[in-house]
Amino acid sequence: MDIDPATIEVRDLWIPMADGVRLRARVWLPTGAEGIPVPVLLEYLPYRLDDWTSVRDSERHPYYAAHGYASVRVDVRGTGSSEGLFEDEYSPVELDDGVAVVEWLARQPWSSGAVGMFGISWGGFNSLQIAERAPEALKAVVTVCSTDDRYDNDVHYVGGAVLAIDMAGWAGTMLAFASRPPRPEVVGPGWVQRWRERLQHQRPLGPVWLAHQERDGYWRHGSVSENYAGIRAAVLAVGGWADPYRDAVLRLLTRLDAPVKGIIGPWSHQYPDRGLAPGPGIDFLGETLRWWDRWLKGADTGVEAEPDLRAWVTDPGPPAPYVAEQQGRWVGVDWPGEVPRRELTLGHGRVTVRSPWATGQDAGRFFPFGNPADLPPDQRAEDGRSVCLDHPVGEVAVELLGTAVARLRLRSTHDRGHVVVRLCDVAPDGPSTLVSRGVLNLLKRDGMDRSVPLPVGEDVEVEVPLVAAGHHFRPGHRIRVALSNHYWPWVWPHGVDDALEVDLAASSMTLPLVDPGAVPVAFGPARHARPIPITVPDGAEDPRPARVVRHDVAAGETTIEVDPGYGGTRRYPDGLEFLESAREVYLIREGDPSSPRTESHWRIRLSNDRWAAEVQTRSVITCDADTFVLENTVRATAERDGRSETVHEETVRDRIPRTSA
Repeated sequence: MDIDPATIEVRDLWIPMADGVRLRARVWLPTGAEGIPVPVLLEYLPYRLDDWTSVRDSERHPYYAAHGYASVRVDVRGTGSSEGLFEDEYSPVELDDGVAVVEWLARQPWSSGAVGMFGISWGGFNSLQIAERAPEALKAVVTVCSTDDRYDNDVHYVGGAVLAIDMAGWAGTMLAFASRPPRPEVVGPGWVQRWRERLQHQRPLGPVWLAHQERDGYWRHGSVSENYAGIRAAVLAVGGWADPYRDAVLRLLTRLDAPVKGIIGPWSHQYPDRGLAPGPGIDFLGETLRWWDRWLKGADTGVEAEPDLRAWVTDPGPPAPYVAEQQGRWVGVDWPGEVPRRELTLGHGRVTVRSPWATGQDAGRFFPFGNPADLPPDQRAEDGRSVCLDHPVGEVAVELLGTAVARLRLRSTHDRGHVVVRLCDVAPDGPSTLVSRGVLNLLKRDGMDRSVPLPVGEDVEVEVPLVAAGHHFRPGHRIRVALSNHYWPWVWPHGVDDALEVDLAASSMTLPLVDPGAVPVAFGPARHARPIPITVPDGAEDPRPARVVRHDVAAGETTIEVDPGYGGTRRYPDGLEFLESAREVYLIREGDPSSPRTESHWRIRLSNDRWAAEVQTRSVITCDADTFVLENTVRATAERDGRSETVHEETVRDRIPRTSA
């Protein structure tokens, strides 16, 4: 929708912190807010409001301003053009600053004193984390694609296992992102020196994350699951079935004492109004406006009367790595409620699970962004690398909604290993669609904060929760439970060639079903403010394939190469050209515990007719049975006044003992 520019005013601000550091901010104000103060909405991110998120920002902040809110976008300390130095994800200083920003916004002359926070991913995380600190002015939160548990539901570990695909990919991405310079137009002629200070201070985050292989104090910090009772603000939690954080929506609904509602759609790791796959999208901004109007203005908008959870239940369709729009329906249910469950006994006798080390190559992307190869393809090849146990749906459809749980009795040939459980929908003609999956590092079977070796050759009982899902299994289809002990590159293998033996008669899968009392719900079509126009510069690099899998049969070596597709090259209306090129590589050789290798390569170049800055990074992780070896390289160059200079060049090597993951 078009916003009348006469109805809003845009200001760039500096927000002072107690130690003298200033944070870069932009506010979209309704005209006349100085005379009639309005509630304030805050989005707080490390992703550069002056360029990288400016398209996305232009879709929602002006919309909120046009509907009677001061909408504010702030860069985290040491990122974008904000002053200071960046430390880590969700560091204590980031959250202290966030509380100070909320309090500062509440005091402004154009502010009514009521503040809301919103954000997706990082901004969704810190919205919850700052709400847990309970600043008085923070009345409501909208958190999208975020989590309450930084250890077991983020990009570092899954089921207590090293999440190789994003421990490497996200660490490499953050190294590149944090290495970007401040904007010279904002910070002035000292921009190169300020950039140099940032680069000299920063540390790669991969070694930090791998130094904490159990759920210790490092991960408890920032995990609001440690203190749900601290959150007093009203929380609208939003997730997508293609996003790895959707379980947090259900946990928040179950455990918060504050007012809380949840929405889970078919979406990837995106705001659900951006037209990105998989759809359909919804009028997300309209839904959030109802939330803000209720909790920041006191209007009766009916949000409290909505079902606790509004969720999409996906109809089966041909499996594909890209689906523009899923078929299915919206249902509204009370959560948690007394819902029916279907129990599946896995079978009879015992089976041996010893899957190829490259099992998992068809897992799809951990963070789907709506790109062409993000979603899991047909699972038949993956099923062939696994032990599969099929159950006919029967004459009555089975509608899954919630967290399926596998309970397994198994024994191992080694004192460590993984078990991976996939839930698939198998059509009558054979295609296998991945519905959900779960991972358990068997060392963590008694809790994520400890490591207990397996008794070799003895039966143990384990429970493997799968990620939540909403799916319609049709009559004539089969429900497939697939078991493997490898899942590369999602899970970094233990340095042993183990095998599992599963007692099928003593093992089961529990499927939570749609509540018979579920009601149909509906949303309006997506709408937002018209985004700022961007173009692709002439001579931009040809895009690489989104995902390529190669297998060297003689060497038994599988290589996966991925273009993460975060945005690519573009030109902004202010003349800035932003070149962004990235590649991730994952390699493993059958049966070789020293072979797993991950690489992340980035090149980012910002330029206009007055200056240019370029960052190149390379991050590599390898591991033998006992030690992770990490190598991170950063090279930064600046061009100004007709000359080029190296701002920073450094390679850092780390060795992290492998303790339990």
